[in-house]
This record gives sequence, C-alpha cells and structure tokens, in this order.
Amino acid sequence: MPPKSGIPLLLVLGLLAGCGMAQGTVPSKPEDAVTESIQGRWWTWAASEVEDTNPVMDTTGKFCDRNQPEDVWFLAGTFGVTLQRTCMVPAGRPTVFPLVNQIGTEAQCREFMAAAKGKATLDGKAITSERMEEDNVTVTGAAGNPLTGEGGTFTSYACGIWARIPPLTAGRHKLTIRGSSGDFRTGVDYTLIVGIDQEV
Repeated sequence: MPPKSGIPLLLVLGLLAGCGMAQGTVPSKPEDAVTESIQGRWWTWAASEVEDTNPVMDTTGKFCDRNQPEDVWFLAGTFGVTLQRTCMVPAGRPTVFPLVNQIGTEAQCREFMAAAKGKATLDGKAITSERMEEDNVTVTGAAGNPLTGEGGTFTSYACGIWARIPPLTAGRHKLTIRGSSGDFRTGVDYTLIVGIDQEV
C-alpha cells in the first residue's frame, strides 16, 4: 500500500487479498458469501492497530494475528518495501490479502488501478487474483494507526488487486506476493504455518 495520501491517508497487503469473490465480498465460510465489502473489512482490520503492533508495519510477522476476524485470515502488505514474514494461521480458514491496494478518492483509485499490477504464488503455483475498483467502503481505525493516521469511522473509495486462498492443509506453506502501481512497489514472502493445534 502506498504511503499516506488522500483522505486523511491513502495496501497494500501489499498483503490480502478476489479469487471467485463477487463484488468485493468474501465468504464467511468457504461455500457461503456475505455482502460486506472485503476491502472495507480489510482496511478496518489493518487500521485497528497502532504503529508499533500494526501488521502492515510488521517486519517479521509476529503481529499477523492482531484483531483477526473469525471467518477469514487477513494478511498485510507493506508501505513500499519487500519483507519476509512468518505467520501462524488457524486451520480451516480462507486467507485473504491484497497484492497491491489503496484507499482515497474515486479519481485517485481510478489513476492507481490504471497502473496496478500484481502476482502471487503459493508453494510455487500461481494464485488467481481479482481487480476490485472504486469500491465505496466504510473504515474504522484506531487512534495512532499508520494507515489513516487517526481514529474513528469514515467512508472512502478503496481499490486494489486481491486474492483468496481456500483453507490450507496443515504444515508450512510459502506465499509470495508482489504488487505495484506506478513507482510504488510492495512485496512479502510469507511462511504460513497451518495447524489445528497452532497458537495464533
């Protein structure tokens, strides 16, 4: 995700997140769909932590479990660097992340998406992604978060390239995410550790 700009601010998830999700929705169960915007949910998740514990600022993955919803597991990108992270993921949950994303005005999203590119691989195999453009979302952030810079709820446009991975088998998986728009580049090499008895 680009550095702060636009609204009071601008992910990425550089990290989470499409793949068969219609109109920006994400399944609450792999076979079901909900009407809430996945982009709005992701931005609220990413903006719910202050800078010191924020998953987008995280350089190792130790904060990837912060404020996760019960139906999906979000992953974060970066503010323009490439990082390696290790994250423990509960079994039975789909993983959602942006390859590259932004929040701002309708015009900013249109310009951003005109140049947006991204790709992701899981254990060496390409993941299908989906472009979500000009999605009107409601975001709630915590005071001092590094994405919006302030607490409270606001409405904005969100856009990005997203992916969803069905629940992973137990064990270790390698997820590689790369995204860009114009001069902005983001990337994360994730080691995902999945197991029924894992503490997350």
